[in-house]
Amino acid sequence: MDPDLSLIVGLGLGVLSVPALLSSISDARAPRSGGVVLLLAVALIVYAMLEKPGGYTLDELPNVLSTVVKRYL
Repeated sequence: MDPDLSLIVGLGLGVLSVPALLSSISDARAPRSGGVVLLLAVALIVYAMLEKPGGYTLDELPNVLSTVVKRYL
């Protein structure tokens, strides 16, 4: 898998896991699904950081996002 794609998918999953985690915690339930999605997001982000030499900086994220969107749309 392309490191840029895994970074963007990981960031997207991380953002989507927050409402699930908050909903579970507010209803006094175990945050299973949100936790699994968050772990998957962290794994994808770590994979992307390890595969790209030098890693990513915050300044590169908009460029990476536009590159991935252009490539797959």
